[in-house]
Order: sequence, then structure tokens, then C-alpha cells
Amino acid sequence: MAVYSIKDLEKLSGIKAHTLRIWEQRYGIINPRRTKTNIRYYLDEDLKFILNVALLNKNGIKISKISKMSKYEIAEKVAAISEINFEYGTQLDALTISMIEMDEFKFDRIISTNIQQLGFEKTMLDVVYPFLDKLSLLWLTGSINPVQENFISFLIRQKLIVAIDQEPLPTGKSLRKFLLYLPEGERQELTLLFMHYLLKARGNHVIYIGQDISVSDLSDACNIIKPDYVFTMITETFSQEPVQNYIDNLSKSFPDTKLLFSGYQVVAQNVEERENAMILKSLKDTLDFLEQPN
Repeated sequence: MAVYSIKDLEKLSGIKAHTLRIWEQRYGIINPRRTKTNIRYYLDEDLKFILNVALLNKNGIKISKISKMSKYEIAEKVAAISEINFEYGTQLDALTISMIEMDEFKFDRIISTNIQQLGFEKTMLDVVYPFLDKLSLLWLTGSINPVQENFISFLIRQKLIVAIDQEPLPTGKSLRKFLLYLPEGERQELTLLFMHYLLKARGNHVIYIGQDISVSDLSDACNIIKPDYVFTMITETFSQEPVQNYIDNLSKSFPDTKLLFSGYQVVAQNVEERENAMILKSLKDTLDFLEQPN
């Protein structure tokens, strides 16, 4: 069972700790446990409840009214608001609740409704990507645990794979051919899968050869596929060594192929481009590149 501080609740709900204390004292919204030294702490059920209360309050429902609602009424109202309010903050809050509660049905309802209203690509750009940014912050600050992160990452991965599969396979000899992979040690493939979707949706030929790929394996694949472009993400690996060495090695090994690099380590280490190696520092850079003519 997880234990949360009032600062954790503030980070997850977006409600200031001072306001949470007022809600406790004035409206009895929640009753925190206390350590022997009189420090507040909260359990999973407290966090889930506060997230729901915070979402309703942000959507104009007074805390005095919420305090009189049952937990069932609060949950039903949250579900209704999540389906009709497509504002940035509401969707992020709703997804956070589905992650904390590990509620697949709630997650699917939020994402499916957004896809119906906005389309898959816009849902990823306007809803899922900002949520993943928030997820990274929550993970770094220790406000969520690995089980919750793995749960929501797997569900997003499923949505991406379905969307990729639904795009028709392009045909024609003049298509740009992209090879996608993750280097040895890399595991975070959600962005790479989204890149796969973006490329395929724009009529490009895409081959994804998977995670934990060595330079030797990459060389074998390139000899068979002969791609025009090779794209990869470097986020977790090379934190203790220069990623520039890896990029320079690939640049020399594949002189006739355009290499595309992105990811946290590429940006953080301020990697230099080479004649056949291009750095995509952000999602905007990637989208701008995709809009360029063949």
C-alpha cells in the first residue's frame, strides 16, 4: 500500500497543500492519518478521492457542494465531465485518475472519446503527449510507482499498435523507406511507436525492427532493407558516456543513409549533427521534418 504526503497530493491533483488543509478543516473532505510526530500522510484511497474532488472543483463545482455528495455521485459526475469537457487540464486530470486507480475501462473511455472527437493524431499530440510529460515529472518526484507507470504505458502502447495496424500499407517504388529501432538498453518505445504511426499515416514505408538492437544487428537489417532513413531514440542509455561517439560511429558505418536521432540524451548532451546525421530536438522538429517533400 502506497503512502503519500500532502505535497504528493498537491503534485498529482494540482490543488495547493494550503487549500487541501482548508478543505480538510472546513468541509471534512478527507481525514488524513498522522505519524507519531503529527505529520499528515495519505493512502491510495485518499489520493483517488482527492483527484476526483479536484477535477470537479476545477470544473466549477463548489467544494461545499462536493462535500455533500457521495463517493458514487462524485465518480459518476467525474465520468460525465471527462466525456464532454475536452479542455487540456480536464483530460490530463482524468487520465491521471485512471492511472492511479489502474482503471482500464476509464482510460479507454477517455481516449476513445477523444479519438472520436479529435482523431487519433490530435489525441496523441494534445492529450497523450502532455500526459506523458506529466507522468515523467510524477515519476521523477516519486509520486507514482512503477506498477502504475507500466499499467498506463501498456495501454497507450496498445492504442498505438492498433492505430498503426489500421493504416493501409503504402505501395509504389518512389516511397521513402524508414527503418526504426531502439539501441541496446533502450526500453521506452512509446515515442518510437508514435513515429511509426506518423510516418505510415503519411504514406511512407516503415519497418520497425524492435528494441535492444546492436550496431551489428542494425547493419544486417540495413543490408537487407536498404532504407533511405534510419530513426532512433536515445533516452535512457549513454548517460555515463558521450552519445556523440555512437552517432559518429553510425554516421561512418552508414554513409549512404540519412540518420535521424531524437531523445533526452541527444538533446541534453547537445550532440552535433553530421553530414548524414540529423538531430530532431523536439516533437515539433519531428513534425516539421515529416512535412518536408520527398
